[in-house]
Amino acid sequence: MRDTSGRFPALSIAEDRSLLGRLERPSWALALSAALLGSVGLATVWSASTELPIDYLPRQAAWLGIGVGLMSLGFILNYRTLLRFSTAIYIISLLMLGAILVFGHEAGGARSWVGFAGLGMQPSEVAKLATALLLVRFLATREEGSLHGHEVVVAGLIIAAPFVLILVEPDLGSAMTLFPMSAALIWVAGIRLRTLAVGGILLILTVGVFWVYGLQDYQRERFTTFVSPGDDPLGAGYQLRQSKIAVGSGELVGKGFMQGTQSQLRFLPARHTDFIFAVLAEERGFLGVAGVLALYLLYFYYGVRVACRARDPHGILLVVALLAIVAFHVLYNTSMMVGLVPITGIPLPFLSYGGSFTLFCFFATGLILSVDLRRYVNR
Repeated sequence: MRDTSGRFPALSIAEDRSLLGRLERPSWALALSAALLGSVGLATVWSASTELPIDYLPRQAAWLGIGVGLMSLGFILNYRTLLRFSTAIYIISLLMLGAILVFGHEAGGARSWVGFAGLGMQPSEVAKLATALLLVRFLATREEGSLHGHEVVVAGLIIAAPFVLILVEPDLGSAMTLFPMSAALIWVAGIRLRTLAVGGILLILTVGVFWVYGLQDYQRERFTTFVSPGDDPLGAGYQLRQSKIAVGSGELVGKGFMQGTQSQLRFLPARHTDFIFAVLAEERGFLGVAGVLALYLLYFYYGVRVACRARDPHGILLVVALLAIVAFHVLYNTSMMVGLVPITGIPLPFLSYGGSFTLFCFFATGLILSVDLRRYVNR
């Protein structure tokens, strides 16, 4: 997988073009499902934001256009070349997270944004990708066999730095995303049951300390409201109550485009971002939700197929990491809408309004396509 000089192999432009004809169904289906999800998201954001003072339709259309460009860029890039610079990318992402604590724009109680020309960007999305790249490179270049305890510790330290910086913002949702991604990578890389048991005990202890010292009061309130939402139906339980009403009122076929009462009459909060799924359910009903979930299943099915036929551990682990991040967002956001998990700021991939995460999802898709494209040369 490396040449005699120890450097990662690079593809010439001619080689890249010759491989374009070898793309098969998994790659095209993956790109098509992402594009269709983005189109559904554009229409839903349009409906959800009609009563807002800002017109989010042209903004989301711009983000989707840039996202498609980034997907193309990720597709063209040799992912092994990107992994080669993973340490530098990781350090830059930590510096960005540190800078946002001083110069960032505060919104929703979190200093996690930086604004430019009326648009916002979250460095935490860069940190997700950077952490995934560095973890992949570390786990893929180690000797074969199950992970040893000290290797798990190193992986934990790689995760800990961005986790703490994101949590300080505070942005619990983005920080949480790092754990399923790292867990998926460690599991696929291989881990002894004894090491897994010890790690589980340490994780439980860490969660206890985190609950006492790491969470803000309003974040704890979200978890207690999840257990008993009826205790404060007009306060902390309001979001969940309105979301359940929106989802349930859609019934089989929904109320129609821009006809949802919870969204159009402004009962549903954050309806164009975190609660976009509730708007979809209210307007399109069970059948519309089933169609969107089918597109997600298509996306993950063909993403897993790309991982299964990748020819090197770097490619396999990179696809696993990216799919784990997107899958966690889908599972958590949809579960959040019906009260199965506590409410926190985790958007729905390709559908929710938001530049940074939308760009991340499309670029991640491009990198997965890059792995599939280069399975013939990375041997």
